[in-house]
Amino acid sequence: MSTASHSRRPATDPHELRADGGAPLSVLRPGTVGYLEAWDLQRRLAAARASGALARDVVILLEHPPVYTLGRRADRTNVLFDDATLADRGIEVVPVDRGGDVTYHGPGQLVGYPILQLVGLRVVDYVRALEEILIRALASVGVTGERSEGYTGVWVGDAKVAAIGVRVSAGRVTTHGFALNVRPNLDDFTGIVPCGITDRGVCSLASLGIDVTVDEMAERVQAAMAEVLAATLEPTSLDALLPSISKVAS
Repeated sequence: MSTASHSRRPATDPHELRADGGAPLSVLRPGTVGYLEAWDLQRRLAAARASGALARDVVILLEHPPVYTLGRRADRTNVLFDDATLADRGIEVVPVDRGGDVTYHGPGQLVGYPILQLVGLRVVDYVRALEEILIRALASVGVTGERSEGYTGVWVGDAKVAAIGVRVSAGRVTTHGFALNVRPNLDDFTGIVPCGITDRGVCSLASLGIDVTVDEMAERVQAAMAEVLAATLEPTSLDALLPSISKVAS
């Protein structure tokens, strides 16, 4: 039986989460981007934010080609497909510097990478805020997303609909983030033990009967983010960000 709790809210005031309080937040939506390219962009943005070269926090919302990422605590045996099957399916395997075990990213999944400069709060408070954003976005399409005691992410019953894995590095700047299953190929999840959890499954909005696109959910996530972080979200482009990140060595 699920021990999920929908009512628990982040204890931290939104203005105490980000170093610049309710200042505007830039949103970059580049479409589909290869994982390694996006990871490099995250690191460059984080370095620029930590140094002060980048004046604003940024959130990247995108999709990836199929990839399994292995967090710092990942067990490689949780990737169940052999190399031949991975190659046949076109799925990369990439070790990364976030927390957690193995997860999947692919088309039909909304991936969010907040590059935020935090104040001196616990990382768990930031994770709770991300969960709250996703819970509110799901509620906007009629889905009751829940937290589950002892686990991160957002659940519908005993199935995970959104995964979370983050890193907070120099300057208290965040990288990595969340992945919301909108309409991915759920069969690709059979090649891993998602997040190392053996007794629970995964679901998507499509599998729950919700007909919504990734772009539509991105808009809903942005609206929820504005509420939870008490900030205005403003669109940006890579061209607009390049002058700031070029000031810092990658």
